[in-house]
Parts: sequence; C-alpha cells; structure tokens
Amino acid sequence: MAKNIKNQSEDPDLFPMSEKDSEEARDSRKKATAGSVVNGHYDAGDIKVLKGLEAVRLRPAMYIGSTGDKGLHHLIWEVVDNSIDEAMAGAATKVRVVLNEDGSVTVIDDGRGIPVDMHPIEKRPALEIVMTILHAGGKFEGAGYKVSGGLHGVGVSVVNALSQWCEVEVSRDGFVWHQRYERGVVVTDVKKLRPTTKTGNKTTFYPDYEEIFEDVPFDYDTVSRRLRELAYLNAGLRIQLVDMRGGATREEEFCYTGGISAYVKHLNSKHAVLFTTPFHFVKEVQDEMGRPVIVEASLQFNDSYYETVLAFANNINTREGGTHVSGFRTAITSAINQVARELKILKEKDKNLTGDDCKEGLTAIISVKLTDPQFEGQTKEQLGNTEIKGIVQSVVYDSMKDWMTENPSVTKRIVQKGIAAQRVREETRKTKERMRRKNFLTSTFLPGKLVDCSDRDTELTEIFLVEGDSALGSAKGGRDRRYQAILPLKGKIINVEKARLDKVLANEEITNIITAVGCGVGEDFDIAKLRYGKVILLTDADVDGSHIMTLALTFFFRQMPELIKRGHIYIAQAPLYRVRWGDKDFYALNDRELAKTIEKSLKGKR
Repeated sequence: MAKNIKNQSEDPDLFPMSEKDSEEARDSRKKATAGSVVNGHYDAGDIKVLKGLEAVRLRPAMYIGSTGDKGLHHLIWEVVDNSIDEAMAGAATKVRVVLNEDGSVTVIDDGRGIPVDMHPIEKRPALEIVMTILHAGGKFEGAGYKVSGGLHGVGVSVVNALSQWCEVEVSRDGFVWHQRYERGVVVTDVKKLRPTTKTGNKTTFYPDYEEIFEDVPFDYDTVSRRLRELAYLNAGLRIQLVDMRGGATREEEFCYTGGISAYVKHLNSKHAVLFTTPFHFVKEVQDEMGRPVIVEASLQFNDSYYETVLAFANNINTREGGTHVSGFRTAITSAINQVARELKILKEKDKNLTGDDCKEGLTAIISVKLTDPQFEGQTKEQLGNTEIKGIVQSVVYDSMKDWMTENPSVTKRIVQKGIAAQRVREETRKTKERMRRKNFLTSTFLPGKLVDCSDRDTELTEIFLVEGDSALGSAKGGRDRRYQAILPLKGKIINVEKARLDKVLANEEITNIITAVGCGVGEDFDIAKLRYGKVILLTDADVDGSHIMTLALTFFFRQMPELIKRGHIYIAQAPLYRVRWGDKDFYALNDRELAKTIEKSLKGKR
C-alpha cells in the first residue's frame, strides 16, 4: 500500500539513520567533497548576485548554445531575426548583412527603428534598455509585434554582452541616433547625429574572441544558407549579403516571390518529381483565445526513398520539430488515405498507408506564425505549443484533401508511391527477420575481415573503416591493438540514397558495417550496443576515396543518424606528403603544411 509521505520537517524519522550510520555518511561526504570545498565557511556573503549582462558572459552557452562555430553564428541570427520581425510586422522591406574586413558584422534594415525616447519607468533611453537589459523588448505584450521570432527579450542584449564592442545607429524621428557599448557596458550616451528621412536600425558588433569565443571566422556559406532560407520564408523580402573580407567584395541578394513553394522546388532541384507544381497554401485562423495563427505549407514528392521536412515557427528553424510537425505529419497521412479511398485507388480490402509509407520521397516545409510561441530553450529548436498540433492538423488536412480531390492524376501517383513503399516495408521486415535468424543484426559473430581490438571500453575504442585490403595491411602496422579496430571495405558500398532498404540490407559490405558497429539499424537500433566510441572513415586522398567516404557517410546519415548526432562518426584525413629529414619522418596534410614542415626543418638545421 502506498504511504502518504509528509514534509521532512514534520517527520524527522522519514529517513531513519543510526548515530553510527550518520557519522559514516558525514565522513563519506567529507571525503567526496574534499577536492571541491574551498573552505567550511558558507553564509549570505557567499551568494553572488550577477548584475546587468554578467550572467550572459559567465554562462554564454545557456543563451547561444555554445562558444564555438554554432554559437558564433547565432549572434548574427539574433540580430537578423529582429529585422525579420520588422518585416513580419509590415514595417521593413529589406535587410542587409555585411561581413566586415575587421571581423565584425553589420546588420541593416529599413524598419521602424528601436525607440530612443526616455522609458517612462526606467528613466533611460529605450535603445539603451533594449541593448543592455535582459528580458527587455517590444514583444511581450504584443503591442509592437503581432508575431515575432524573438519573444524572450534577450536576443540583441545577449549579442551586445558577448561582443568586444557593439555600436547601434537608429534612424527615426527625423534623425540618426548612435550609442556604443563594450562587453555589454554603455560607453557613450545616446547621441543625436544628423537629420534623415529614413527609418531603421544599423547594428555592428565584434564578437569577443579574447574572452568568450573560439578564434574561428564567420563562414560565408553558413550565413548565406540561413539568409536564403529567410528570404524563402518571407516572400518578397529583399535580403542582401556582402562579404568585405579577403580584399575582394562578394555579394548576393535573395528575394523570392514564390515563398516556401519556391523553396520546395529548390530542395527538389536535383530529383525527378512526381508532379511539377508543389502543393502550397497559406491560411490564417484563430486559436482558442482568439489570437491569430498563420499556417503555411508546401510539399512535393520526388523519386527518392527518404523525406526532407523543414519546420519553422515565426521564421525560426525548429530543427527538433515540435507540435506543428506532429500535426502536419498526421494530416498528410489522413488526407492521403481518405482521398485514396474516395477515388477507389485503395480498395476496401487494402490496408491503410502508414506515416512511413506516406513520407517516402516527401519534400515539405511547414511554417507557422503565432502570437505566443513556446520554444524549448533560448536557441528555439523545438516548438511546444500544444494547441498548435490540432490547428495545423485540421488546416493542413482540409487544404490537402481539397487539393488532392481536384488533382486525381497527381493523387494516383502519390498513392501508388505509398503502396510501393508499403510493399517494400513488408519485404524489409521479412529481410530483417531472416537476418536476425542468421544473427547479422544482433549476434556477436563479427565479420571475418574485422581486425578487432582487445579493449571493450567504448570511451576509448575506435574502429577504422578503411579502403580495401591494402589499406588494411598498412593500418594494422600502425594501430594500437588495444584500442583500435580495423574493418576493410571492398570497393564502393551501395548508394543507400538510391536503393530501397531491403536492397541496402542485402549488401555484404553494409551488413559487415552493421555487425561490426553493433547497434543495429531502424527499429533494431540500440545505442547501448555500440561496440566502439569512434567510427572513423579512412580512405585514400583521391576521387575514388572521396566517393567511398560520401557513400559511407550517406549510409550513417540515413540508417544510423543517432551516431552522427551523438558525435561518434569521424573522418580521418590522410597526409599527402611524407618528408624524410635525416633519420626522421614528418607528415604534411597539404601543400601549406609541407612548406611549414620544410621551413621548420631548415631552421632546425641552422
């Protein structure tokens, strides 16, 4: 019978312990914390209160995810998202992002501009408050913005806190206004500069490489991809990217009147599609509280066997999905089955298509815009609003059902592809059963050519997938037998992107990889059964080697994506040169390292 547990302060015998046990427990705690306790003193004076933006600088990963490449680029996203919010509010038509020669970034928009007048309560300029105080912004009450990507009021202030310096120019009220900050601290007052008829913001920041970030530059392609994405999501908005680094100016402009429908076409540009014009709709409804919700979706099927679904909430790429994705998937499956029944493509005796059957070859984008999005964490990778699932499911189902009914020939192709996927799914299930009986997926019998290591600790062990038997011989001579295993791959493995799963599982090289790695695929995947902490791809530095590397990475991406997400997949780059200097050998990865190696050797000789 369950016992009602009272408050510990009311029941001192909740965890009864003898006096001897208490002394032993205290001694154990003392030993366990001996290396971490500074001294025995602990009172109110030990409680530290972080003021202003100190918390951001002390724990930057809490706000931007990391202090590496991802977090660095997140600074740009935060500033750009504010400009995009102005566009969603109908106040901005263009955004310009400049990667400056000195490593700083400038973001310019033609929106309304941050207010610069005195805040009635704080008695400081609104611009200064927005830039230096966490959770200060115009998106809490909904008066300034109907929908927005930023909602916590921490975005631009976090950028300011993590920058060595930051300057903002605001054009509004007939003048240009300016303020400068260093590591989040105000160093100049808000100054009125010159008259202007324009409006908007110009924010320039230089990341704090000295104290916060790793010394890595902004990547042009990463920035370009995100800005292109935003242009697709905001039809008609002009977004410019300018790179001033390296002595030569590089410039691109993104503007798409077709919106996410054009984005779907772009994603499918290298595939043969089942129908030319993507399904696309935009609809505004109200949630149960009467607040507006805009649902936009576009999809198109291609001849591949995998799905590509991108999801956005208020222009934020929700990579981990969320309630809008759940509603979208359910709606697609329901609509396809319903219309297939109505058009007699699926007969009465036929089974319904599953979600897996319906998503094969699907390329889709679902975008929702809502007043009060509930994201998981500051980096906003998952949408959590429970009411959105039902809204999206209802709107997408109705719209897609109408579209499929009006396009019976397209519907027939979609359903036939789903039926083919259903048959293959059943055949794959039978193939897996046969493989289980032969112990390919679950056994401890390892591939014959695997040269295993002796240690079983996945924290320390590695397996090298090498190109052919000749590479096996070379790798065996240089490996650490305790921790490093080697599995040779015979030629080029099957291209899993162009083959159905039953064919993939019948491929000998694939089954060798699955058996050696140990954690299975699909519903059989179990990360706890992983035999090696690192799976390292090592191929020749030529075209064939690159091809094998790509095929192997595609296999892991499609069939064991969890290994990639958890950081278990590595690429080893073989050096291009070996330099022999006297009785010593040196290795150089490329021409630049070769020059450095020779220079260092010559200096050593002198």
